[in-house]
Amino acid sequence: MRSDLMKKGLERAPHRSLLKAVGLTDEEIARPIVGVANSWNEIVPGHTHLRDIVDSVKTGVRIAGGTPLEFGVIGVCDGLAMNHPGMRYSLPSRELIADSIEIMGTGHAFDAMVFVPNCDKVIPGMLMAALRLNIPAIVVSGGPMLTGKHRGRDVDLITVFEGVGRVKAGKMPASELAELEDCACPTCGSCAGMFTANSMNCLTEALGLALPGNGTVPAVTAARRRLAKKAGMQVMTLLKKKLLPRDIVGPAAVENAVAVDVALGASTNTVLHLPAIAREAGIDLPLELFNEVSRKTRRLCDISPAGPYHLEDLDRAGGIPAVMAQLAKGKRIRLSARTVTGRTVRENLKGVQTADKEVVRPWSRPFDREGGLAILFGTLAPGGAVVKRSGVDPRMMKRTLKARVFNSEEKAVAAIMGGRIKGGEVIIVRYEGPRGGPGMREMLTPTSAVVGMGLGAKVALITDGRFSGGTRGAAIGHVSPEAADGGPIALVKDGDRILVDIPRRKVDLLVSADELEKRKKAWRKPRARQVKGILARYARLVQSAGTGAVLGD
Repeated sequence: MRSDLMKKGLERAPHRSLLKAVGLTDEEIARPIVGVANSWNEIVPGHTHLRDIVDSVKTGVRIAGGTPLEFGVIGVCDGLAMNHPGMRYSLPSRELIADSIEIMGTGHAFDAMVFVPNCDKVIPGMLMAALRLNIPAIVVSGGPMLTGKHRGRDVDLITVFEGVGRVKAGKMPASELAELEDCACPTCGSCAGMFTANSMNCLTEALGLALPGNGTVPAVTAARRRLAKKAGMQVMTLLKKKLLPRDIVGPAAVENAVAVDVALGASTNTVLHLPAIAREAGIDLPLELFNEVSRKTRRLCDISPAGPYHLEDLDRAGGIPAVMAQLAKGKRIRLSARTVTGRTVRENLKGVQTADKEVVRPWSRPFDREGGLAILFGTLAPGGAVVKRSGVDPRMMKRTLKARVFNSEEKAVAAIMGGRIKGGEVIIVRYEGPRGGPGMREMLTPTSAVVGMGLGAKVALITDGRFSGGTRGAAIGHVSPEAADGGPIALVKDGDRILVDIPRRKVDLLVSADELEKRKKAWRKPRARQVKGILARYARLVQSAGTGAVLGD
């Protein structure tokens, strides 16, 4: 056993003494040591219940003959960090999470690990760590929160964000927004729509690193606790079989994840996280693959923010296995990929049925003949940009718009909330990329304000920053190269015309090459925002959003 490095032999007597100091018996020390990474905290709704989930995980490990040892992991709530300086720390936390787990897992020579995440950057950070450590591992998330109810309709966190814009536009009284505050997030768990956390928890199933149900079983149910116990037991089976994360996450698994991603109409943040996860497995995931898969893959789900359904509906319909079974009918799933069940995808999908064919549409009757994400290229984004096409109003799929340029999110939000943005304009928010931000802030506030104020079919927003999984509308993010690196987005001026052509995967700055060359010669990199600590280190090391915003050496 790997843990013998710290517990076996005469010279390890001091080590055993330290283990006994935490209350372990000789019998417990002799068993396989299973690290349990727990991102519990008291401030993030997706994490407040994780102590209960981890207790179930540890019960499962003990049932199967292992000794679980738990340690803590940080987690930032993107909703709470939104639209203030705290959001600069969210994406960098992904790398810090992966690094800290690598340290804990190696420093204590765990034989296997169970990862218990539930929010936006914690899930990919843990997946990166699992592949980096490459010891037997399984993921079990805390699960999604239940859907809120307000005046006879389903609501969620995005309803509240968009409600702010509705109040500003005089379309909703402030008293109704206060009602929404009280009921939109009714339980613990990751926010109820196909936002980033739930997208990544679903894709963890598709990658093969979690048991069926990981992405959709609601947080507050007994079924979630039973799933956690099964995960604890199953990690011991993986240890016995010596089945490692990199045995599971190969090119076939990555392609499966992309197919499920676009079939769900998942968060644009997946385009940052999947390449970073694949990189830890030694796999290159170019942006072009998202377009290639999306053009061949039908969108089978219409989940908030794009549509009326929520994660509990998807769970009731059969969850991710039901989605993958339909994709298999269209030959869009690699059935030979291995999974933590110990079986292949083909074996896992045997006998899977769809309980609600409106929540998960059959392959023959999709919501859309193409997938929910699109990668755009062009003179504004030579290195690519991403849009959730499933959330774009049909009237905005192809438009030529007039640029309104802002060098920070705050200035753009002030203009939107102040009623200074008009139909036919495109809001350009720049110097918010991975290096220029630094931290590549997520911008749910401006996109929600645009939709809430009734401009979703009239206005686009383009940024070198990123958007929430809860964003809808013509919101194009991850523009690469970013403005801080002198990308074309740095050269845009008020009044320039921008072509957005999502069907053709184009986003072009309609300015002559000669004029662009003049602007490039005149461009001077603005003074960097004054940051220190982790943000300063991050700005020095982070790579383009087109690479997944991974850190360089």
